Amino acid sequence: MGSSALSPARLDRFARHIVLPEIGGAGQVALAQKHVAIIGLGGIGSPALQYLAASGIGRFTLVDDDEVDVSNLQRQTIFTARDVGHGKATSARRWLANFDDALDVSISDTRISVDNAGELIEGVDLVLDGTDNFATRLAVSDACVAERAPLLSAAVGRFQGQVGAFAGHLPAHACYRCFVGDAFDAEDCDTCAEDGMLGAMAGWAGSFAAMQAVRVLLKGVSSFGDPGWGKLHILDGMKPGMRTLNIAKDPACKGCGDGLS
Repeated sequence: MGSSALSPARLDRFARHIVLPEIGGAGQVALAQKHVAIIGLGGIGSPALQYLAASGIGRFTLVDDDEVDVSNLQRQTIFTARDVGHGKATSARRWLANFDDALDVSISDTRISVDNAGELIEGVDLVLDGTDNFATRLAVSDACVAERAPLLSAAVGRFQGQVGAFAGHLPAHACYRCFVGDAFDAEDCDTCAEDGMLGAMAGWAGSFAAMQAVRVLLKGVSSFGDPGWGKLHILDGMKPGMRTLNIAKDPACKGCGDGLS
């Protein structure tokens, strides 16, 4: 499929992508047909959403039950002072409407949980999880395995971030639960309110997650499409630098092991 499937206005908008041989017209058309769910619209979800919307992905589901607080503005780049006190999902949808009114956007301001995660991500091409506690992350991971949806899991705190791509629904690949285990199902991790966070560090993790999302979505379409399943990238803002770990599938994992895949 060539770039002729895009309107002249869209060709102009995404010209800098289309001239890249690693993406090209076929890649841009493919992105326009993709549906991404972003779970958590905070320090990671905000910059990730900006770059994913700018990349030409056609459809988004945005999930966040929180309201914008003035302390968010230090790192959550889609919000302004006018959004304080308003729901993050609604504010994010308003940002998208101003940025590109051709996008198909649905939102949920209910808290994602074991009970509703599957319904919220049903039919998506990719889930990007930027939530701030392990119980939610594990619920999202298990739902991704059940719905056969690829998962990009991203986290950030202080001067460190991590971004990993998981395909636990595939027999040879790990899910997020293989990585962290079961101990955190009912336990919140430290929050950035307690530990602090450099705002630009959240931006690095979010924009890197957006780049990895494009890789996942272009698998089999263009030469940039290499999802790197099971690779966890550790971003170190103090050095600065990055290292990569490989996460193996745990055959005993209750999320994706024991024949569940």
